[in-house]
Amino acid sequence: MTRTQPNFDHIARPYRWLEYITLGRALEQCRLHYLPSLLKRKRALVLGDGDGRFLAQLLAQNPRLHADAIDTSATMLQLLRERCEALAPNASARLNTHQSDALTCPLDPSYDLIVTHFFLDCLTQPELGTLITRIAPTLSPQAVWLVSDFQIPTGPMRLPAKILVRTLYLAFRILTGLRTTQLPDHASPLQQAGLTRIAHRHRLAGLLITELWQLNPTPP
Repeated sequence: MTRTQPNFDHIARPYRWLEYITLGRALEQCRLHYLPSLLKRKRALVLGDGDGRFLAQLLAQNPRLHADAIDTSATMLQLLRERCEALAPNASARLNTHQSDALTCPLDPSYDLIVTHFFLDCLTQPELGTLITRIAPTLSPQAVWLVSDFQIPTGPMRLPAKILVRTLYLAFRILTGLRTTQLPDHASPLQQAGLTRIAHRHRLAGLLITELWQLNPTPP
């Protein structure tokens, strides 16, 4: 059965401002938190980076990096390319963009960096398992997977977080046709693929997380 694709084209240009109005710069801070740890990476696969605010910074600060960026939205990819080329020297020679579904797009071997900022929450649990199973064979030794996403924390923030996440899913269903309705568990399939979480940071009382997972991490 063909997967129904959400359409992010018509919210691509105002997306940054919608994000700022909703949660300020908290999502942007999550995306950029581990950027200094990625400056020796050489080959990246970036899924659903939206308008490219993270990837432009990564390419600008890591001049040796080459990246594949995959997104279903042509407008998002156009904004991503424009932002990368404006900020990063020779970005056009180091960046390949693919308007495609990450679950079916052909992948190159030997990525040492995977980036999924606020992308895995667009997938169902079976789709997430399929994605990780597809990507795992392309990872080079000690590759790093950077994840930023929403989560439902424990404690007093649990109920407000559940209401906010449910509201966001409803809004994206109305605006884009996104069919996903609940946050998937990314930790279990990443562990099953042989990755270990080596760093994590919470924001907004645990509503937002950003994590580094590594394949065969070097013992301390």
